[in-house]
Amino acid sequence: MKLNLTEKILMNNPLRAALHRSFEAKRLIAMGGKMKGGRALEVGCGQGVGAEIILDLFNADRVDSFDLDRQMVGLARHRLERRNDKCRLWAGDVTTIPVRDNTYDAVFDFGVIHHVPKWQDAVKELHRVLKPGGRLYAEEVLDRLIVHPLWKRLLAHPQANRFNVELFNEALTNAGFKVVESNELWKWFGWFVAEKV
Repeated sequence: MKLNLTEKILMNNPLRAALHRSFEAKRLIAMGGKMKGGRALEVGCGQGVGAEIILDLFNADRVDSFDLDRQMVGLARHRLERRNDKCRLWAGDVTTIPVRDNTYDAVFDFGVIHHVPKWQDAVKELHRVLKPGGRLYAEEVLDRLIVHPLWKRLLAHPQANRFNVELFNEALTNAGFKVVESNELWKWFGWFVAEKV
């Protein structure tokens, strides 16, 4: 599901980029450590801030990144044009990623899976594309925020089949991940690090 105008404004501004870099990424690094180089996948590239963070803060050598919204891919391509030797971008769907099994050393989900109606399928697909021992780093919006009356009116999210921390951890385990750590803030936001076993 693509972002509506309100969410595009909330997600694509300098304050959000600063928060993403200074709080969310650092929290995931504290939970799961940095990469030792290697190839990463980011689901939902948005305007390209996540790919920069994966290269600069997580130490990936290369990042493949995609988004359901072609407009976002265009913005990311423009932002990352000086890094096009390290970034590959395309329009795509997180439930059908066009790569072979066991391709990536790490996969990053910066608030995308909650947009997917059948989000469990997306979790299984992330497991498929990760190498054994590879890590999933995820920051997600939880069910309590999604069904909140105010946010429900402003943002376009699927309302059925939503998850909290426990359900997301259960889906990770069912897909074949070992949960390294997970935590939440206000039962609205969750952070997860899991390893493919």
